[in-house]
Amino acid sequence: MGNILVCDDERSICELLDIALRRDGHKVETVTNGELAKRKIDSALFDVIVTDIKMPGVDGVDVLRHAHQISPDSAVILMTAVDDYEAAVQAVKAGGATDYIRKSPGLVDEVKLAIARSLTKVSLSRQNFALRRDAATRNSLDNIVGVSPALEKLKQTIRTVATTSSTILVYGESGTGKELVARAVHTCSPRAAEAFVSVNCGAFPETLLESELFGYVKGAFTGATQNRRGLFEVADQGTIFLDEISEMTMPMQVKLLRVLQERTVRPVGGTSEIPVDVRVIAATNRDLDRQVAEGTFREDLYYRLSVIPIRVPALRERREDVPLLANHFLKKYAPGAGKSIHSVAAASLEALTSYDWPGNVRQLENTIERAVALETTSELRVELPAERPKARAVAAGAETATNTAMNTTLNTTMTVAAGSVLPEGVNMENYVAQIERSLLQSALAQTHGVQVRAADVLGISYRSFRHLMKKYEL
Repeated sequence: MGNILVCDDERSICELLDIALRRDGHKVETVTNGELAKRKIDSALFDVIVTDIKMPGVDGVDVLRHAHQISPDSAVILMTAVDDYEAAVQAVKAGGATDYIRKSPGLVDEVKLAIARSLTKVSLSRQNFALRRDAATRNSLDNIVGVSPALEKLKQTIRTVATTSSTILVYGESGTGKELVARAVHTCSPRAAEAFVSVNCGAFPETLLESELFGYVKGAFTGATQNRRGLFEVADQGTIFLDEISEMTMPMQVKLLRVLQERTVRPVGGTSEIPVDVRVIAATNRDLDRQVAEGTFREDLYYRLSVIPIRVPALRERREDVPLLANHFLKKYAPGAGKSIHSVAAASLEALTSYDWPGNVRQLENTIERAVALETTSELRVELPAERPKARAVAAGAETATNTAMNTTLNTTMTVAAGSVLPEGVNMENYVAQIERSLLQSALAQTHGVQVRAADVLGISYRSFRHLMKKYEL
C-alpha cells in the first residue's frame, strides 16, 4: 500500500478517488489546487502523486516539475481531458511523469491500475538503492562457518526465528559475526526477496542518524534541498539491521521506540506519518542490562528490542571451528593475492586453535589475510599476533606504574578534599586531565589493550572512550 496525494480542482473527483483508494488500503491526502499540492510535497513524502493537468493558476505540469525537483523518488500520474492530452503525452516522453490517464467513466479503475504500476516501480527502485548501498553478498547459513555444538545451536535458533517477524537482539563480543547472523535470519525468512539494510548507529551523530533512519523533507535543515526517504522506508517489506544499538542517544531511543510501537516513521521536518512494515534486528557488544540499570539505555526500548535474544558465542568457546575458519579465509584471500597456497601448516593450525582470540573471528580473518600476503610457499605458516606476549608484559608494567600514579593522584585529591592548602599555581584543567589519563591507562592495562573492554571497565561508551584516547594521544 502507498502514500498517495491526489490533486484536482474538481472536489467531486478528489472525494471519489479518496474513498476508492482508501478502500484499497492506501493512505490518501487530497488538495484542490496546484499551490496546495506543492506545499504538501514540501512537507511530506508521497509514493505517488495523482494530479489533473488543467487547473487554474498552478497547473499539473507545474506540480510535476516541482515534484521532480523536490521529491524525485515520487511517481507522478497525470489525469487529462481530451484537450490537454498532448501535454500529458509530452510530459511522459520527457521523463517527468510516470503515467497518464484520460478522464472517463472508468477513471477510478484506471487510476488504481496506474498506482499499482507506479508502486511496483517505486518498490524496485528502493530495492535497487538498498542493494547498491549494501554491496556485500547476501549471506545464508552456509556462510556461517563451523560445526561446533555452540554454532550448530546458533544455526538452529536462526532457522527457528527466521519464519517470524519478531524483533531480534543479537549480542556478543566484538568480531563474533553479529551482522552475519542478522543476514542469515533475513535470508532464511519470507522477506528474503526484499531489501536488507544495515546501519551502524555509532557512526552517526544524533541529528544525522535521525535523518538517515527516518528521512527528511525539503527545508528540514541546512542543505536539505529535496525530500529524501529514510532507511526504514528503503527497507519496507524487508529487514533493517541496527548495529551498535547501545551507542544510540537517549532522545533517539525515544524516537526508535515510537517507530517500533506504531510501525510508522515521520521524516525530519515532516508533518505526516508513513507506515512501514520492517523486520528490525539490533546488535550490541555491550551489556544492555547494565546500561538499563545505569540509566543510559531505556528499559522499555530494551524489552521491545529483545523479544528474541540471540547470543553469538566467542571464538574461544568454539575452538574446534578455528581450523575450518582458517582454511575458509585462506581460500578467500589467496586468489586475490595471486598466491598458490593449498593449506595451512599443521603447527600453525595447532597454535591458532590454542589462541584465545580476544578479537574473535574478525581478528582471525585479519591474521590469515596478513599471513597470506607474506607467505612465499605453497603452505601457509601463520604467526600469532607478535605483540600479544609483549603487550601483556608491557601492560603489566604499565598497570603497576599507573596504579602507583593513580594512588598518588588520588591521595593528593583526598588531601585537597580534606581541606589542605592547594599547591601554589595549581591548574585545575591539567589536574583533572592527569586523573582522566591515569584512569584510561589503568583500564587499558587491565584489559590488555582491548579498548571496548576498557570502556566497559570505566563505565563509559566506546565513543567517549575513543574521544578521550584521541584527546590524550594514547
